[in-house]
Amino acid sequence: MPKLRIEEAAAKKQARIDRGEDVIVGVNKFQIDEQDAVDILEIDNEQVRDAQLLRLDNVRAARDDKACSAALLALTDAASSGEGNLLDLAVKATRCRATVGEISDALESVYGRFVANAQTVSGVYGAAYAEDANWEGISMDIEAFVEKHGRRPRMLVAKMGQDGHDRGAKVVATAFADVGFDVDLSPMFATPEEVARQAVENDVHVVGASSLAAGHKTLVPQLIEALRAQGADEVIVIAGGVIPQQDYAFLEEKGVTLIFGPGTPIPEAARKVLDAINANS
Repeated sequence: MPKLRIEEAAAKKQARIDRGEDVIVGVNKFQIDEQDAVDILEIDNEQVRDAQLLRLDNVRAARDDKACSAALLALTDAASSGEGNLLDLAVKATRCRATVGEISDALESVYGRFVANAQTVSGVYGAAYAEDANWEGISMDIEAFVEKHGRRPRMLVAKMGQDGHDRGAKVVATAFADVGFDVDLSPMFATPEEVARQAVENDVHVVGASSLAAGHKTLVPQLIEALRAQGADEVIVIAGGVIPQQDYAFLEEKGVTLIFGPGTPIPEAARKVLDAINANS
């Protein structure tokens, strides 16, 4: 409940910003004609991942596998029986050079994996646009899409990798649903392959990848490749969030259709996404 209330407040705040009722200097008022180039520290995500994998391989090669396996088994047995101090056993497994993933797997074999229930508030964003002509125009065009294709335009909003910031994605999801889209949410921390599979299973028109942790140059191209591998070339991929302008060309070259940076009004984004779906149908 607290999380839903926070997301409800965020949706109301975003609606006020998009309507110009709350002024954000440089975003919805007093905007400059040209954006200054901002120097950013470029991190090669794949190089970092490869270096970490190499470190893990070295740890596994140098450790006592027998002692490590015994420590992990003791952890699983304690979880299964309900007896013993799991934290103490996890520390002992760590001292045997067990990885965090292996310790998690040892516990997951007993407890299973928690999957958060993806919920969104509804009607909050749309209520702010109840009598807005542009908003109503998008809704009417969606109804025309339904009459032509027999279903609503469907979008999957995805969070991939270790990006745990989902409030913005939830606001986008609830706003698109309010204007008439069918909207699905991917589980948090999904892999590109998992998102592609969900997109295929749910028969979506578009996948919206939300990125706030600088993983867009790695994860979004992997998502596009995963969609192609699963025979879903027709699915449109869009990206949004904190994505530097200098990365736009790279993403577009990889197959991203639309990119929405910070400050993009949601009605504007909804119109462009609907137009892209119509052009692709």
